[in-house]
Amino acid sequence: MQYVLPPEEREHLRKLARRQDELAALPVMQVRRKLWTEMNDAVPGCRPPFAIETWTFDRDFMPASIYQCKTAYGRQLEGKFLRHIRHAEILNDDHVCPDTLDMGWHTWHDEYGFKVGVTGAKDAEGVDMGYHFQCPITDLRDGFDMVKPATFGVNKVETLEEKQFLEETFGDIMPVVIRSGTFGSNYLTQRLMPLMSMETFFLAIYDCPDKLQGILGLLRDNSIRMSRWAQKEGLLVVNNGNQTTCGTCYNFTTLLPKGSVEPGKVKLSDMWSGMDSQETVGVSSELFDGLVFPHYAQLAEMFGLVYWGCCEPAHPIWEKSLSRLPNLKAVSISRWCDQRYMAEALDGKGIVFSRKPNPNLLGVERELNEDAWRADIRETLDTLKGKNVPLEFVVRDVYSMHGNLGKARRAVELARAEIDRVFGPTMH
Repeated sequence: MQYVLPPEEREHLRKLARRQDELAALPVMQVRRKLWTEMNDAVPGCRPPFAIETWTFDRDFMPASIYQCKTAYGRQLEGKFLRHIRHAEILNDDHVCPDTLDMGWHTWHDEYGFKVGVTGAKDAEGVDMGYHFQCPITDLRDGFDMVKPATFGVNKVETLEEKQFLEETFGDIMPVVIRSGTFGSNYLTQRLMPLMSMETFFLAIYDCPDKLQGILGLLRDNSIRMSRWAQKEGLLVVNNGNQTTCGTCYNFTTLLPKGSVEPGKVKLSDMWSGMDSQETVGVSSELFDGLVFPHYAQLAEMFGLVYWGCCEPAHPIWEKSLSRLPNLKAVSISRWCDQRYMAEALDGKGIVFSRKPNPNLLGVERELNEDAWRADIRETLDTLKGKNVPLEFVVRDVYSMHGNLGKARRAVELARAEIDRVFGPTMH
């Protein structure tokens, strides 16, 4: 692929890069780095950071009207710069503006040996919102054999060509850095969903548990093979800084890497990874522990630190399963989770209480119900009072601000005020 930008787009993007670099150099960014680091390192008494994930409400946060570039590659770069700039200038949450221009390896991945069709759906404003997989397996007893082991690869030449282009264009403003995750998909039950419906999945638990174990094992082995392949290929880059493992939960920590590493020789044990199992919310803790958890445990053993969960409640499977997950470092505490139970369970363990405030309070109405928002933040702070549990607030799954971005900034201000009430003021 030939990388090129029209002269006017190049100059516009360089201007944005300079603005990002200016924001990244502000003293408050070092304060925020320290917040995330102390939280992930479980420093006693550390102050919780607060961040809002924006991509779900890009209709408001990144509308087409803010773009100037016309080419696809120019708009891709423009979106990267603008998102960081707007986080700092509009939201002013604890997002740390990057001081590097990040890119990824050019990899490819055929997960099942065939493509799965997807039917999309738009909401009343014409924004893509829902989707439905055209699942090929309607009965796992008959459909197991169609799924093949994953194949994958990397185009290092093309990756380095893009890196060279970016360095020639922006390298005098900020460094260009190749970043990576762990490459294998550790969200096992999520990866079942393109293959079968929830109904088919739940029936398989009773009709053919052996085949369900088999396909979960295949998906687990796919992830293991791809992760180990990435390590062997030298694709892994330690993700212990301004990277995320689950949504907008930042990875800053001194706990990784486990020892000194050289570029191209990073191990999986030096990396953060994430996993969840939202699809098993309707499964008993006994079934989850017997059928599903062993596959996740085998995956978790490979990594340095593991973030567990998304929207599913953690407390029903904590005692039997999650408490035994190798290398567990953070647990998602969604609005469906018993906060008091998990506060007791995590006390003194150095595991992050990754609180997801109620997104409906921010996304449903045009105006923010300030009293309800304060109460939601305060409930978590009061629940953890007197306990040695590192805490972060990460707002996710807000799909519209109804054109009122000021509501998001106000939510940040109110949350900070509640945090200040407990931890005292700091630089914002």
